[in-house]
Amino acid sequence: MEYNTARGKMLLPEYGRNVQNMIQHAMDLKDRDERNRASQAIIEVMGQLNPHLRDVDDYRHKLWTHLFVMSNFELDVDTPYEIPQEEELQERPERVPYPKSKIRFGHFGQYTQKILEKSASMEDEGEREYMTNSMGNFMKKQYLVHNNSSVENNVIADQLGELSNGDLKIEKPEELVSTTLLLKALGLNQNTGQKKNNNNYNSNSNRRSGARKKKPKQRSK
Repeated sequence: MEYNTARGKMLLPEYGRNVQNMIQHAMDLKDRDERNRASQAIIEVMGQLNPHLRDVDDYRHKLWTHLFVMSNFELDVDTPYEIPQEEELQERPERVPYPKSKIRFGHFGQYTQKILEKSASMEDEGEREYMTNSMGNFMKKQYLVHNNSSVENNVIADQLGELSNGDLKIEKPEELVSTTLLLKALGLNQNTGQKKNNNNYNSNSNRRSGARKKKPKQRSK
């Protein structure tokens, strides 16, 4: 019996031992045309074993790269793509700097803050007013999504003014979309902050269980 510990190392285990053996067989072929045909067949098998790769841009290029990796870059065949270099694939990616920007209110997100800062430079008063009210309703909606509770319009107005560095102001906070309508649009219950569907499901379950427990009427003799 042959154990895996006695076999050669699998460079990409997700393709399995059989694909690794097929590549080794292709490398042993003396005729170049036969190696090319064998490589094309192996590429098709690799694509069937990993269909999720089809969602990747230019996934066949990725399959050919994996083919050369599993051959330890020793397979000599014609390829529709540039043969990858082992050194390039082993290079460590550059360190991505961690963002250092500060968000004043996490539940509104960074883009809300940037939009308000940029909107403050609008010169047209009509556009400024429209953008201010639109962002106020959006911020109120975001607040309800993260907090699942009611919020005073004045609070949203104050926080919008703070995020815009005081350049934007909601003149009539009372005209923001009502909390009831926003919660309804989000599918939340105003009292509990839970999804209404869950409450309906529980109430329906109670009705069904109550119906099962109800004793049948006895026939009169």
